[in-house]
Amino acid sequence: MDHIWKLADKKEEKLLREKAVPFDFNSMSRKEIQEMVTKMRKMMKEANGVGLAANQVGLPFHMFVAEVPDEKSGGKKFYALFNSKVERNGKETNKVEEGCLSVPLTYGEVERPSRVTLTGQDKTGKLVKIKAWGLLARVFQHETDHLNGIVFIDRAKTLYDLVLEEDEKH
Repeated sequence: MDHIWKLADKKEEKLLREKAVPFDFNSMSRKEIQEMVTKMRKMMKEANGVGLAANQVGLPFHMFVAEVPDEKSGGKKFYALFNSKVERNGKETNKVEEGCLSVPLTYGEVERPSRVTLTGQDKTGKLVKIKAWGLLARVFQHETDHLNGIVFIDRAKTLYDLVLEEDEKH
């Protein structure tokens, strides 16, 4: 877990395209789980991401971290979820541009349900159920897709690359 894995690397793509195995809370101590969560959060923030799935850092199990703005507090809310599953999708959908830390500088519009109910476990193994909408619902779906071997480019109708403009003074 020393870098974010990319689709461009065929060896890394293999794990990114595999379905993650359920996380076994008996396989690590609470301290080890906390250290993993902390490291993934740091990697996500350093890459300016809002979510990061375990398989994006070379770990084969079903776990992701996410951090999105919280409308109520005005700050950000952090999530570390294990063995997550989107239980219910709302009927209303919207198309929003998505990108991915494993597919740098590539973006595309992805249509997803606006609201979802996600179940899973927190870092202590406690069962959780979260009703999400807006950006949080989108991040939960994007990261859960990762853990099922699906990358956003598989769902996008059209893709485009971000072209970094050169300094006009040259």
